[in-house]
Amino acid sequence: MATEKWNDPVKVGFEGTDLRTVNGPFDALKCLADFWPSSRGLHYIKARSTCRAALDGRKSMDEARAEFLAAAEEAKLKLH
Repeated sequence: MATEKWNDPVKVGFEGTDLRTVNGPFDALKCLADFWPSSRGLHYIKARSTCRAALDGRKSMDEARAEFLAAAEEAKLKLH
């Protein structure tokens, strides 16, 4: 569901934009699609897949958050 939220939101600094607060897998998918740098590796693909699965109830919210964080670290984004 698009309304599912993480207990601990993630704040990500994207180049050329203000700090964005990512509240859950739906927000994470939006960031992965619209704001992500052009360097997209394995963690990016896993994060996209896991966030979709979390929205469908096939993965946990914690798994989606962990994969999103791994993708952000892989892309060398600033996390707050």
